Amino acid sequence: MALNRLQAVRHLNQAVKILQFSHSFRSSECYSTLVFTDSKCWSNSSCAFLQNALPWNNKFPQGFYRSIAYCATNGSCGLPWTFRDPDERQLMRASTLPNFNCMRSVTTQAKAPPQARQMGALKVSMLSPGIVYEPYAPREPMPFWKRWFTRNGWKRTKEDIILELKSAYAISKLRKYGYSKKKFYNEAIDLYKEINTQMANGDKGLLRKTVTENMYSALKNEIKQRGTVWSHVNWELVEPVLKIRTLRARLIGVDRNDLSKVFIQLTLEFLTKQKFEAYDSNGGVVAGDKYKEVLVRDIWVFEKSLFHPGAYWRLCGRIKV
Repeated sequence: MALNRLQAVRHLNQAVKILQFSHSFRSSECYSTLVFTDSKCWSNSSCAFLQNALPWNNKFPQGFYRSIAYCATNGSCGLPWTFRDPDERQLMRASTLPNFNCMRSVTTQAKAPPQARQMGALKVSMLSPGIVYEPYAPREPMPFWKRWFTRNGWKRTKEDIILELKSAYAISKLRKYGYSKKKFYNEAIDLYKEINTQMANGDKGLLRKTVTENMYSALKNEIKQRGTVWSHVNWELVEPVLKIRTLRARLIGVDRNDLSKVFIQLTLEFLTKQKFEAYDSNGGVVAGDKYKEVLVRDIWVFEKSLFHPGAYWRLCGRIKV
């Protein structure tokens, strides 16, 4: 008899605790609106989906996420006290539940790595693409009859038109940034003379400012190899330049989401007269003649960023003739 009374008091005590716990549980519920894009979680989540989705997202159901509830068993998808199996009706003690906070955001931000926190915001900026995009190559001349009366000629004409249209588009884009053909040619001639002089003197410090990073590595190796053969050289440009013309213009985009972030490359042909003479370690002439003018044809590629403030033209490549 005493045992039955003890069990009845115990059951009554458990029922009071359940009521108190469920009341505090409901009073601390916090709902957050979520949109679930993964169809796998639709049938396995403890969320109440709405029948009418938002007009801007009709593809996925919308639900309210209980930030303080979770499924106690796999597949139950309900609150801890709503088990479908009678054998699983075991209540969890309040002390074993986590400390819930209604004001906590559903999505938490991951902490940045220690190095990133020390460095702060890291801004990556590309100074040069490092390549010559669609390098110029001389086209073999084609007779008139073959160009207009053969299939290969039509194909060749189509390719030539596409190449010219690309250059025209790049130039038209460049004009929006104040491009002037005469002004650019004068600047290109000055760069041509300056870079050749720096190469002849072996001035790597100044050379770094007038060429791109990849081009600087190539020219630095040339200076090093030349030093093993010649002690120093004398170079002179005979002005004015005989001929300068634009062979190709290309745009290189670096961000698909922002079409204004582009580099432009202009391929120029220089036809000049130069004087050259090389000396050994004793000062003797081993190559060239500083009194003799030599006709030289060079094809250089100049590059400039259209989105970096204060960007200027630099040499990014040379094409062998």
